[in-house]
Amino acid sequence: MNLKGVLEGILFVQGDDGATVSELIDILEIDKEELKKLIIELKEDYEKSDRGIRLSILGDAFKLTTKKEHREYYEKLLINEKANTLSNSAIETLAIIAYNEPITRIEVDSIRGVASGQMIRKLVAKGFLKEVGKSNLPGRPILYKTTSEFLDYFNMSSINELPKIDKIEEIKNDVDLYDSRYKEEEII
Repeated sequence: MNLKGVLEGILFVQGDDGATVSELIDILEIDKEELKKLIIELKEDYEKSDRGIRLSILGDAFKLTTKKEHREYYEKLLINEKANTLSNSAIETLAIIAYNEPITRIEVDSIRGVASGQMIRKLVAKGFLKEVGKSNLPGRPILYKTTSEFLDYFNMSSINELPKIDKIEEIKNDVDLYDSRYKEEEII
């Protein structure tokens, strides 16, 4: 098995969170020296001029990031009118944050059921979201809130203009999944 390819895939999946040395050693089931060798090989691959990403080492964690020398193209992407249309997942993320602000990425992930880190970064870059402090939860995650650009885009003067939604009541009766309301008929 090509462990360098597996390592690259793991770092891609981890996104902004990156992966620590101990996580990679456990997942890949290799020792520290073998991991060091794979990291060096992957880093050298990304340092070639024909590659658009690089391997960043931040303390004990590794993650894939874009190359700084391509920044002008990334900025064009952010201001490109065609690229400024919002996808369904962007609208879903914005709605969750708008109705629950201030909110952490982890809370958004929990509501959406999928990782939202990359989408939140895009929405921050587009100016629809901003960081407004840190939560008191363990790890002190960043709190996000909508911006005036969000209000302008959706033609609202205040967040209070959001349509009202009814909260879904929690199911109070525990249901025994093994207890069926249908009973087998006795044949004999």
